[in-house]
Amino acid sequence: MDTAFKTQMAPSLALLTLGALTPLAHRVTMEDENVERLNLVDRPDLVGITVKADTAYRSWRIAESYRKRGIPVVLGGIHPTVVPEENLAYADSIVIGEAEEIWEGLVRDAEQGILKKVYQQDHPSDLSRSPVPRWELAKGKNYLFVNTLTSGRGCPWSCDFCYSSSPNLFRGHRAKPAGRVMEEIESLGVKHVFFIDDNFIGSPERARELMRAMSPLGLTWHCAVSADIGRYDDLLDLMAESGCQSLFIGFETINAVNLASCHKKQNRVAEYNSTIRKIHERGMMVNASLALGFDSDRPRVFLNTLNWLLEQKIETMTAHILTPYPGTRLYQRLLNENRIIDFNLNHYNTSRAVFQPRQMTAKELEQGYRWLYQGFYSLAGIIERMPAASSQWTAYLLFNFFYRKFGSAFSLLGKLGLMPVLGNLGKALSYPATWRNDPGKDYGLAARCWIRNSDSSSETLSNNSPV
Repeated sequence: MDTAFKTQMAPSLALLTLGALTPLAHRVTMEDENVERLNLVDRPDLVGITVKADTAYRSWRIAESYRKRGIPVVLGGIHPTVVPEENLAYADSIVIGEAEEIWEGLVRDAEQGILKKVYQQDHPSDLSRSPVPRWELAKGKNYLFVNTLTSGRGCPWSCDFCYSSSPNLFRGHRAKPAGRVMEEIESLGVKHVFFIDDNFIGSPERARELMRAMSPLGLTWHCAVSADIGRYDDLLDLMAESGCQSLFIGFETINAVNLASCHKKQNRVAEYNSTIRKIHERGMMVNASLALGFDSDRPRVFLNTLNWLLEQKIETMTAHILTPYPGTRLYQRLLNENRIIDFNLNHYNTSRAVFQPRQMTAKELEQGYRWLYQGFYSLAGIIERMPAASSQWTAYLLFNFFYRKFGSAFSLLGKLGLMPVLGNLGKALSYPATWRNDPGKDYGLAARCWIRNSDSSSETLSNNSPV
């Protein structure tokens, strides 16, 4: 289901943003074990590690290797934010939540040797002041794509299985000003971009404004949206007009009882088919995100779901075993019911059943999950789901065959240091018109980046930004 293509897809925007927040007097380097061997014998003055649930153990071991040598370590990211107590023992300092208004002061405290144990912002960051990520920190690394960005943060919804249900995260959605997003697109220096927001239409009005501004640019772009997108025909029109090619949508389940049980109020199963039809009519593809193992799911859920996916000609599918991430409402409920059967965080990656399902065994859930993937990405399944829009055939076949069906074999080429080559080749074949007009096609990385002048607070574009 997952290959090196996923882990080497793109660099962490969080780390690149922290690099941009660090005063220029300091030298910043970024290391990512997904794409390179870590240098664990270096002697930096400060180490920052971003931590997820399924990387927590490895993150803590890396932190320990530095702290044993007297080098201070700061842990941040989603896992320290939602369960800070678990991370405190492995770091000199942790950051809970957002870092835009914290990081510069934290670096200053580190300089003076007075790091606090916990840094936490008591209000949402002003995203109009969040810097453009320092993309040059990722230069030369083996990523499939280096053209991701966010247009906002958070989600207006709060589903039980999502981190948005954690009390340590700011609720709701905040959008960057459209002009600020346009600056970030310009900084990437390419014509093909991925918006990796939780929900691109978290603010429908701002989404309209942004897409109107994007329309003249001739971009090819992709994003994730909530399942209520079908209620906004004008947004779908603007997406198609401004160059959107695919939408990642969290349908989650085709059982309305499951949706109600996890408080996913924005999803209406009765609207799913209409929403998909509207997207297809505008020449865009659908990547359906699904979760399996809800309390109303019986063993037949896998066949029913596969039949629905095939009938709707869903172009791509990303399935997950429902996972009770620590800090979420789902985790607390299953913990109270004594249904969590596996506390090994390495297994909290949505491909393992770490809890006892109500209507099947954990083994049946894992087997059904794999069966669904095999059926969906079978040769017959791929042929049956061919998109009606011929303009999408190449992108569709590349994703289904080379990313999914034969992904393990082709990702081996990426492990040889060829991920950027494969990414550029995929873009050139899928969207040749955009590729011909893409100023960054020869470099695989934006030629320009934002830097802050050392003698003023103004920001300028530079072609030769120092690392």
